[in-house]
Amino acid sequence: MSALNLPILDLSLLDQGPEAASRFRDELRAATHDVGFFYLTGTGVTPDLEARLLQAAHDFFALPEADKLAIENITSPHFRGYTRVGGERTQGRVDWREQIDIGPEREAIPDADGPGYNRLVGPNLWPAAQPELKDVVTEWHDHLTGVARKLLRAWALALGAEEQYFDRHFGDPQTLIKIVRYPGKDDPTPQQGVGAHKDSGVLTLLWVEPGKGGLQVERDGEWVDAPPVPGAFVVNIGELLEYATQGYLTATNHRVISPTFPDERISVPFFFNPALDARLPIIELPEELASEVRGVTDDPTNPIHATYGENALKSRLRAHPDVAERWHADLLAARAAS
Repeated sequence: MSALNLPILDLSLLDQGPEAASRFRDELRAATHDVGFFYLTGTGVTPDLEARLLQAAHDFFALPEADKLAIENITSPHFRGYTRVGGERTQGRVDWREQIDIGPEREAIPDADGPGYNRLVGPNLWPAAQPELKDVVTEWHDHLTGVARKLLRAWALALGAEEQYFDRHFGDPQTLIKIVRYPGKDDPTPQQGVGAHKDSGVLTLLWVEPGKGGLQVERDGEWVDAPPVPGAFVVNIGELLEYATQGYLTATNHRVISPTFPDERISVPFFFNPALDARLPIIELPEELASEVRGVTDDPTNPIHATYGENALKSRLRAHPDVAERWHADLLAARAAS
């Protein structure tokens, strides 16, 4: 494995007979035990779908400011919709990007006495000036949901569990798609497109505009580049899978460095996570794997919760303080008092 790159895995091996499928599972287990990141090819996503998604992203960000602000996330208690440049934070620092957040299309839960994470459930905000965006995003979501399920079944077998292990414990998946634009910066030094962080859930499939760098992954205390590979997704695991394997699989810090003006960069992460009320039980690993368990990362500033909704809510309240203060002041007060 190159010090400046990540392993490349081919998902189509799972459909090429028992020997090829076993090789893929071994590679998957090694990549996520050692690094937590890899490139994934063979997903069946067509160049046409990629091109339509990229065009839809460019069209959205080219809309007049008034059209984008009409669906600004400050109007959504569920953290959906458009975030203007500088409207999101990582580790308390401003991220230099704009984006639209799209989750499962559901009715809001009116029960004020329920768990706080129920407030993440609700409708999306779609731009009236671009009705075609919903169609391409829906197609993207449905295809990547199939890819994610296939990966999780392979992981289950690779970890010594039965193939349907994650299916049984996921419930109704909580997905999130972010369509992100990193505008170029003309500062002489690298800028924070998105700051160093670990994803709060289980699995992320990241599509990056061809030829656009900027993603960096932390390995052995050093930041290494993870440039896009044609036809591939960048895949990483989140904190919940680290928790479920007690650190056998590792969630890894990553960040994005802003491009230099006049360049820009489009990326589309797809987060595939369990139902908000789901708790992934700790997986009973085979003896040969259990001997390599490292324990869950102990960071008092970033506790990892067993229930996915708690982890997701933690992340959203931190990332969007303006939305949190407008709609969820009671949750912020309760956390400050605890």
